Amino acid sequence: MEKIKEFFKNRWVKFSAVALIYTLLAVVWTGNLWMLLGLAVIYDIYISKLFYRYVWRHNAELRKRSATYNFVYEWVSAIIFATVAATLIHILVFQLYVIPTSSMEKSLLIGDYLYVSKLAYGPQMPNTPLSFPFVHHTMPWSQSKKSFSEAIKWPYHRLKGLGKVERDDVVVFNFPAGDTVLLENQAVTYYDVLRQYTDELGEEAGRARLNRDYTIISRPVDKRENYVKRCVGIPGDTIQIIDTELFVNGQKQIELPGKQHIYFVQSSAPISKYAIENCGITEWSGSGNYYYMTMTEEAAQRVKALSNVVNVTLYNATMPSGEAFPHSENFPWTQDNFGPLWIPQKGATVALTLENLPLYERIITAYEGHTLKVDGEQIVIDGTPATEYTFAMDYYWMMGDNRHNSADSRFWGFVPEDHIVGKASFIWYSSDKEQGNIRWDRIFNKIK
Repeated sequence: MEKIKEFFKNRWVKFSAVALIYTLLAVVWTGNLWMLLGLAVIYDIYISKLFYRYVWRHNAELRKRSATYNFVYEWVSAIIFATVAATLIHILVFQLYVIPTSSMEKSLLIGDYLYVSKLAYGPQMPNTPLSFPFVHHTMPWSQSKKSFSEAIKWPYHRLKGLGKVERDDVVVFNFPAGDTVLLENQAVTYYDVLRQYTDELGEEAGRARLNRDYTIISRPVDKRENYVKRCVGIPGDTIQIIDTELFVNGQKQIELPGKQHIYFVQSSAPISKYAIENCGITEWSGSGNYYYMTMTEEAAQRVKALSNVVNVTLYNATMPSGEAFPHSENFPWTQDNFGPLWIPQKGATVALTLENLPLYERIITAYEGHTLKVDGEQIVIDGTPATEYTFAMDYYWMMGDNRHNSADSRFWGFVPEDHIVGKASFIWYSSDKEQGNIRWDRIFNKIK
């Protein structure tokens, strides 16, 4: 036993063990050969000790002489260590996310706190490494002060993960349409408001008016709002929605217990609040003989069974309103009747025409950084006439389980791979703020 202890106390053994772990994590995992320079630091810490001999020794002596300095030093070093450790965990391992809206009910509820695994798909290195710790895009107690600096920008790079995004995973991602924000009204999507202005005033006048009415800012990928949805389509899939039912590659999506739609309910007499809530319904409106209820298919059957209910009809949007992606007359789709639409895959090539350009225009310009213009009947990319396009990234299709109350891919399109944050793995805490209760039955539930 003593020989084993002596073996592990050997400075060369310590150096070798730490150097091996560092090389695997910092060099092999990240794929960054510059990190090999860190081995020189490790060597000095365990073997040569030059830094301690000529620099850090003075700090140690000062700590012995001054109790005040030693007290401050211990607190500062503890805070720095905790900040660095927490930041690395946040970037590389997991982050916590709270459900703010009802777009995923009944699968996920408002007040559910999620453990989001970044190892599941591989941690994404930050685009803006210079940022205030533990803050997303805006400084605390401010509505407009940025919490990050773009003086240093890193390109998209994702470390190796435990797997890839799978169909029907619940995924946290950066909101693709959040690259541009109306500072005074961040609850709405800039592009939706822009369409309203340009439809009313015309292209140039609408943009000019919008610039006068709002302060418009841009955000890098990693500082856009976090959204959580279910990935219903992966690269290479073809999705289609027919009368509210989702089909993937021609097959109906597997039944999700928490999936909800809006139903019209007609009754012969008023339905009591107690009866509605007893059916498991939390979102509803109306009175007298007509109601709108957001509910699962099972809840709809319970409502039908009520003695005073005459009719229960599923809401089905059939008339295009211009709200559905890609917001083009060439594709008169709705949230309930959509597609078929192929989801772009890295390395795949599609023929480009003026008819299908609205599907891929934002991918080409906003996500993959090319210039694009239409010159008469010709499509020009980066100054060169183009009849086809090859995708540089994988793309995904995200939808909320609360189908009629979810701002998802049906309205703003594809989610690029560089926007993927992580997989929502389990609920670590849940509270109902309206009732003031902790939902004990949901804590540590795996997300399905």
